[in-house]
Amino acid sequence: MSTVLAAPAAPTGPPPTGPSRPRPGLRAVLRRDWPLLPLAATVLLLVAPLPAGDVTASGKVTPADAASLLMVAVCAVRVLRGETGRLSPLGALVLGVPAVGLAVATATAGDPYAALPGFVRYLQVFVLVPAAVLLLVRDPRQFRLATGCFVVLALVQGAVGVVQYATGTGASYQGEDIRAVGTFGPGDVMGMATVVAYGLIAATAVALAPGSGRRARRAATAAALLLVVPLVLSFSRGAWIATAVAGLAVMLLAGIRRALKTLVALTAAGVVLVGGFGVGSEMVAERLTSITQVTGAPDQSVTDRYTMWAAASSMWRERPATGVGLKGFPAHRDGHSSLGLSSGSDTAGAGRGYLRQPLLSPHNMYLLVLSEQGLIGLVALAGGWAALLVAGIRRALVRNAAPAAARDCGLIAVGLLVWQTTDFLYADIGGPSTVLTGVIVGLAAWWAVGSGPGAAAHEGAAGR
Repeated sequence: MSTVLAAPAAPTGPPPTGPSRPRPGLRAVLRRDWPLLPLAATVLLLVAPLPAGDVTASGKVTPADAASLLMVAVCAVRVLRGETGRLSPLGALVLGVPAVGLAVATATAGDPYAALPGFVRYLQVFVLVPAAVLLLVRDPRQFRLATGCFVVLALVQGAVGVVQYATGTGASYQGEDIRAVGTFGPGDVMGMATVVAYGLIAATAVALAPGSGRRARRAATAAALLLVVPLVLSFSRGAWIATAVAGLAVMLLAGIRRALKTLVALTAAGVVLVGGFGVGSEMVAERLTSITQVTGAPDQSVTDRYTMWAAASSMWRERPATGVGLKGFPAHRDGHSSLGLSSGSDTAGAGRGYLRQPLLSPHNMYLLVLSEQGLIGLVALAGGWAALLVAGIRRALVRNAAPAAARDCGLIAVGLLVWQTTDFLYADIGGPSTVLTGVIVGLAAWWAVGSGPGAAAHEGAAGR
């Protein structure tokens, strides 16, 4: 006898609809992503305004700094419990060598005790916070959560800045209180421009990434166009230049066709914004022209900047190996400056009275490191940034290094690091937004030299 097995009957009725697996609930998301809460707080706490004079440069710890220290503590506990990955050899080298250079600069300073606060600050921004970000971020989804906080911060601060320009309640600029500074106040005019530029670059990268969904691409495009307005109204020349360079890098990495389309869209938006609505057109044109005014009749800020650059170079020539020591630039400034340097810059507006702010740095991160830490410190810090940039670009260019679903992370990481390294030509660390520099370096390290962002991206794409 033979047994006949009947095939199962085909199901009748319409096929099942809806997602194949239920979405995780809030508890599951918090259980999985709670280590990122200090990272999100480090970024988002910069939305809140600080009391007058309460800035990092004065030695006070801001709420964002406190959140970053909590993030480092959480990361340390998870490392001891074996709940995070490990630093790759290249990652350990890139993040560890700066600590050695900082220790040398502190030990060889004329007054090591005076240099100790600078050692702690540099260690926080360029070693501890980047390492914590690198170890806590596990996959592209968490990377996007972190960079999404940057976009939210940029939109909030940008909205405050636009209102300041429209109502004449911003920082003083050419006799009018119209400069958009957000909640950072006139004492930190670069703060709003910096966070707005971070959000603009991140949104542009998502809009151009091949693997981005249609909704994400539309939302990112709208956010990027909105953020152009407060960036222009910040009247920050360094932020403009850095954003142009980083945006061009992101567009080229995304593809020539996408780059051309984006350039056309941004050009049209700029024509409508400045030419059509006349948003600060004369002041913007004058601000752009002043960038190259070294001779003739440059404004005092340009004269001061080039004078301090010359002073920093003079300090380095005096002590080329180790520099004059951390926090040593203000003490040695007058002995290396010409008579063209003013005593400080005038700040006012945005709800605060007139204040003469002293010039305590050369407004060039590379020259600041060179003058205070010498060649040893510059090679340790800038060499690490260059290594991250080269490795990140290489991974972004090699398509097999990560699936299409994670390429937006590469564009974001490279774009933000390009912006930071370019902006360091015209600015240095200082102010409440400084802690975000460490987050940027950490995100770039996660993409470039992490223990396997490509493998993590593959797992994340498979899960989706």
